[in-house]
Amino acid sequence: MQGNPRTGIVMATMIEASPLIGALGLESAGDGPLRVFTAPGGPVLAVSGIGKVNAALAACYLVMRHDVGTMFNIGAAGATGNGLRTGEIFHVGAIIEPDRPRIMNRSQRSSTPDTLEGFSMASLATLDRPLVSAAERASVAPRADLVDMEGAAVLQACRMFGARCYIFKMVSDTPEHQSDTEIVENIRSLAGPLADFFVERVLPFPA
Repeated sequence: MQGNPRTGIVMATMIEASPLIGALGLESAGDGPLRVFTAPGGPVLAVSGIGKVNAALAACYLVMRHDVGTMFNIGAAGATGNGLRTGEIFHVGAIIEPDRPRIMNRSQRSSTPDTLEGFSMASLATLDRPLVSAAERASVAPRADLVDMEGAAVLQACRMFGARCYIFKMVSDTPEHQSDTEIVENIRSLAGPLADFFVERVLPFPA
């Protein structure tokens, strides 16, 4: 990375990203295989698509193509238990990957993202498949408050390139929400408040 590294944002879907793109005044960069949005002097945002591979590729692309030195992964996550409410936003302080144990001893793989002060914290499980039913969520609830499909991958890519990585997740669904349609509608209705939270409370962030 050369010069003054930029701030990057990885989000999984346009449903999540559209309000933030508008709030930050970003425009399509039209510069490659990903949907990338940016503005002079502002952050650069990539809509990665859902899943670990997509998220890691997007993070790598932003670091290598756009000189990103500080990355944010923000978006929707499911609650694994009944103690959280839809719309709540948490800063992730610890991540596990239940579907990617260590090869030699099958131990739990875990990682620690960078964190900022002043936010409600939560732990996250990142998997390559959605956990929707109450039973599926309960299987990881003892080890993680939230579940998503991107966070750990963005962090791993950032660590490879020496970039900082901060993760913020909005609760889009709980064990009470087991319909894909309902979850998507929740994300659609909560994406605006997530964008407001990020612009007002997270940016500008301490260097």
